[in-house]
Amino acid sequence: MGTDNLNAEVVAAAVYDAIRESATILRPDFRRAIEEAREAADPKSRAEGVLGRILKNADIAAADNVPLCQDTGSVWVCLEVGEALAVPGNIFSQVNDAVARAYADGRLRMSLVRDALFDRANSGDNTPAFCELKLVEGHGATLHVLLKGGGSDNASRVVMLPPGAGAAGVRKAVLDCVREKAANACPPLVIGLGVGATFDKVAGLAKHALLRPVGASAASDEAAAFEEALLAEVNALGIGPAALGGAPTAVAVHLETAPCHIAALPVAVNMGCCAMRSASIKLV
Repeated sequence: MGTDNLNAEVVAAAVYDAIRESATILRPDFRRAIEEAREAADPKSRAEGVLGRILKNADIAAADNVPLCQDTGSVWVCLEVGEALAVPGNIFSQVNDAVARAYADGRLRMSLVRDALFDRANSGDNTPAFCELKLVEGHGATLHVLLKGGGSDNASRVVMLPPGAGAAGVRKAVLDCVREKAANACPPLVIGLGVGATFDKVAGLAKHALLRPVGASAASDEAAAFEEALLAEVNALGIGPAALGGAPTAVAVHLETAPCHIAALPVAVNMGCCAMRSASIKLV
């Protein structure tokens, strides 16, 4: 075990900063994708007008330090840690306090209920955060924070396909989900797609895929070709920005795959909305 250490104070401080940034500043890679889409659009089209308003909204949010969207989301925290680092068992112990302070200081909407089934009263401070620790190769540590709105998460889907469905079945599952759900997820979207693992893990693949910057390389040439072809099919549906027609419905499809059981083909779709509020911070 190496001598580098993380502690709860460092993680909590990074979570606080990431929330304040993500809530008010449109992620730079996503902003560039919107700008490029607007430049490519017919200047007299409804899609061009919607894309322009998304950019204007982002300018106002950044200038006035106000939220990009009234739904300021639930907080998902993913800490990726290399095997050379020592991680204390209380590494997430101060995260909820950081979330509560960030939401109060930023005057962000509190959107969490105490219990999904038995107590739908608002928790009052947007806690708890949903945290996970992910062990990776290497010596560093990166903290990812995603503020996930209800509209885009509600548009998600997990499907357990038979293995014979293959790539065509995966594409159909995504396109069916986009047809039925994309309008409520506030397009243009980034579509996170997970394929593989197990029922409980495949959704995590899809959500993690949203963290990859738009325009960054896929895991392989094969994955890149699949993403490009599927993105073209998604945009051919013509749902368009704000679901008012035209293009793009999505600016990217990001795929993450994993091994799975011989009798399974798990597929998960997790849509990122036109606010795409996330930040990734290198801690070590």
